[in-house]
Amino acid sequence: MKLPIEAVLVLVAYVVAITAFGTWMGRRGRSVQQYFLAGRTVPWWAITACIVATETSTLTFIGAPGMAYMGNWTFLQLVFGYVVGRLLVSLLLIPAYFKGELFTSYELLQRRFGTPVRTTSASIFLAYRTLGDGIRLHAAALVLSVAAGIPEWWCILGLGAAMILYTEEGGVAATIWTDTVQMFVYIAGALVCVVAVIAALPDGVGGAMQAASAAGKLQVFDFAFDMSKPFTFWAGLLGGVFLTLATHGTDHYLVQRLLVARSQREASLALSLSGFIVFAQFVLFLFLGTLFWSFYGGRPFGRGDEVLPTFVSTELPGVWMGFILAAIVAAALSPSLNSMASTTVKDFYVPLFNPRASEAQQLRVGRVSTVFWGLLQIGVAVLAQNVDSALSEGLAALGYASGPVVGAFLLGILTTSASSRGTMLGMIAGLVASLFFAKLAPLMLGWTAVAWTWNVAIGTVATLAVGITASALMKDPPAPQPA
Repeated sequence: MKLPIEAVLVLVAYVVAITAFGTWMGRRGRSVQQYFLAGRTVPWWAITACIVATETSTLTFIGAPGMAYMGNWTFLQLVFGYVVGRLLVSLLLIPAYFKGELFTSYELLQRRFGTPVRTTSASIFLAYRTLGDGIRLHAAALVLSVAAGIPEWWCILGLGAAMILYTEEGGVAATIWTDTVQMFVYIAGALVCVVAVIAALPDGVGGAMQAASAAGKLQVFDFAFDMSKPFTFWAGLLGGVFLTLATHGTDHYLVQRLLVARSQREASLALSLSGFIVFAQFVLFLFLGTLFWSFYGGRPFGRGDEVLPTFVSTELPGVWMGFILAAIVAAALSPSLNSMASTTVKDFYVPLFNPRASEAQQLRVGRVSTVFWGLLQIGVAVLAQNVDSALSEGLAALGYASGPVVGAFLLGILTTSASSRGTMLGMIAGLVASLFFAKLAPLMLGWTAVAWTWNVAIGTVATLAVGITASALMKDPPAPQPA
């Protein structure tokens, strides 16, 4: 299809405005602390909005309604785990991050275990962020490409260039404040869809929900203990907790959002509150998918992801179509580039190559790194047009490494006996365990593969068990004494 001119104008105006806004908001980032931590002056409410926007992608915006359309509401069980996981991060990890002047989450591992554990964890972060956010960019560009009838790679280049421009110029402040705006934009977009579909329902909301309930579309809980099913109560609660420990507690992409807070208390408040907002957000998206099911009479779609774009392109006027596409862009443009740049500078460049680097040198490397990682993500997005499944498998394999990283952080925080060598062995065991139960056991032994929601939990538990045992047997050598 081809977008109406008014939809094109709304979409282009939004991309230009958010790019200009991000660049302007970060104009004062002239020191390393300002560029990577916004001077630690961001209020808690902006951090809350930023966290919510950061974890919401185009895949969420179109995928959650699709899950409700094709299935039911059992996905919500995972969000219960997200809420509990945030409370544990606030209790266990945030206090450790606010002891001293940390720029990245992996500096905490340096203090406890030294360089090998730190660089391993930071390398994993850079690898899966490049793949994950490249696929995220591809998903947003694909929606725009289908709606506008233009080549996808044009959309990738346009969105990628905007993302690089305001992040490189404005630093983390640009990311924080643009994410804050974009959360409200995509929530407003979802509400526009809700209002539009309600107006078109012949039997109203009550009739739609009654029919959905009779068809089993509103089921939330599944108490079966079946580790091959991704959305059960146990996979949702336990798996969601460990996933959140990984994404919000150790992954520097989101930890950076906490480090910009004025205080430990405000960081904990922002993170805890974000869990309840995310819960309400998913209820909204699932509710929207149920309304779509009633509107279309349950007609089959090839994929659930097609439902929302189909409704937007066929049922909304041009201006509102442009607004919804802007909301999809808002869900996609939450760049990890500044967090990747800070990891490059603080976890690799300074400690390994130039310990005496000046502020100017660190800023220069940070800006170059922003562009470098942005170009890599654009490259992944372009490749994902043709090799989506291979990239997804690569991303999943790197996701298995999240459990070992969480395990390393917990060994450092919860124990005093864990050694660097024992922790490294634990991380290797955690990676092997995750891959074994998800991939190798089904191939070698014919076992049923565990669902992806368990991967982080399995890797974490294996890392802890082996790390504690190996540390008892393998003490670190004493640090060399200064001459």
